[in-house]
Amino acid sequence: MDRRKFLATAGASLAGPALLELEGRAQAPRRAPQRPNIIVIICDDLGHGDLGCYGSTLSTPNLDGLARAGVRSTHHTTPHPICSASRAALMTGLYPTRVNTPNVFWPLDNDGMALDAATLGNVMQSAGYETMAIGKWHLGDTKPYLPTSRGFDDFFGVGYSVDMDPLPLLRGTQVVAPEADRDQLTQQYTAQAVEFIGKRRSQPFFLYFAHSYPHIPLHASPAFRGKSPLGLYGDVVQEIDWSVGAVLQALRARNLEEKTLVIFTSDHGPWYQGSTGDLRGRKGTTYEGGVRIPFIARLPGALPAGRRNDVLTSHLDLLPTLARLSGGKLPTATLDGLDIWNVLSTAGAGAAVAPERPALLNFSNWNLESARWNQWKLHLTRASVPAFLPAPKGGKITYMLQHPELYNLIEDPKESYDVAAQYPDVVAGIQRSVAAQMAALPLRVQNAWAEAGRHPSSQWMADGSYNPAAEHMKPDTRGYLTGPAAAQLLQRYQ
Repeated sequence: MDRRKFLATAGASLAGPALLELEGRAQAPRRAPQRPNIIVIICDDLGHGDLGCYGSTLSTPNLDGLARAGVRSTHHTTPHPICSASRAALMTGLYPTRVNTPNVFWPLDNDGMALDAATLGNVMQSAGYETMAIGKWHLGDTKPYLPTSRGFDDFFGVGYSVDMDPLPLLRGTQVVAPEADRDQLTQQYTAQAVEFIGKRRSQPFFLYFAHSYPHIPLHASPAFRGKSPLGLYGDVVQEIDWSVGAVLQALRARNLEEKTLVIFTSDHGPWYQGSTGDLRGRKGTTYEGGVRIPFIARLPGALPAGRRNDVLTSHLDLLPTLARLSGGKLPTATLDGLDIWNVLSTAGAGAAVAPERPALLNFSNWNLESARWNQWKLHLTRASVPAFLPAPKGGKITYMLQHPELYNLIEDPKESYDVAAQYPDVVAGIQRSVAAQMAALPLRVQNAWAEAGRHPSSQWMADGSYNPAAEHMKPDTRGYLTGPAAAQLLQRYQ
């Protein structure tokens, strides 16, 4: 089925109102600028409620100023609530399960994000952009999977999360330091970003700047440690805000502000610390606290200033949107994301019309757990433990809910009140959209879906054969390598 027919089929099942109608007069979308510089800043485990402009008491003046000068989205999501998978969605415009990234990659894994998947770097290079990746990559660490083989002219950063050892600091594919100084990572990344922006060049540039924090274990430089009223987590967030300010100042110094689109976001929700903005769930869950994240976009003269976008958008949408702005070549694969330039450029200016799209799917590993359409969230399956925790005795199980749970996220953002019985047509419509998409998803997703159907909730919930409190919290130590294993990892870069 081609994309047009697919959308018609899935969309027809979901007829209904847009997410919200905003106050004000409707206006035509602003014309997309030609080939702006593009900077995408993404944090690791930053929550929806961790910034001042999203309701936090933390001091984040630079990010708050970015929001005042641009568009702040309130319903931006990721299709997967863990690190590698969420980044794969942003990088490719495809569900992570399509590109061999259903979970996180670990030290000494031999694979990574599918090599036949075009990345944002590839798209930008096809448009003649100079490209650089800074910070955490986490999409495979052998040379074919590293940024310099995936569309980036240069790379400075680390291959994994800060809770994995060893953590070599790389330039390109060469080791700069066998063990990164975690206290200094934000400072080092920022210095590299400022240096990159300051280069004189004739072509536009694309900078992918991926912070390693506030993923735990938390680290801040001496200049920020102990300065926040909210502990080390607050110190880390405020150092990230400083970093954003340094990037914006570097643009001002080169008179590039009006020529540069700056996007700030996170990969997914917070882990054990941080704020979800009072949403239910956290990292590793497909409740909104795990998948809804900050998203701010600023491009003076092209995007409206001080506007709020309440239309549902996704990390999947970045690649098609940035391809449009850059003039880059779209991948041949049918994308799961959409061009959302019109949504952003008309934010807050009248009746906000959501783009025609099927329900957005939320995965945990290979398992489809929930689906989002406009203000509606339908939970279809549930896992016995979240994605990032080790398996209990007998292994993890994802089971089909006998009665899918429907939440109206405008009336009930905490996902506290199941309204499936009141809106059976909405439930049926989202189920039809899921079924239409399932037929085109990888076989492993289809098999996991079928397996979930063989474990109905009534059977699992009646089984009290293990103690969740004792089993779930054992740390997963695969990310910590010592001795010969650590040496083997470092040999990859020699």
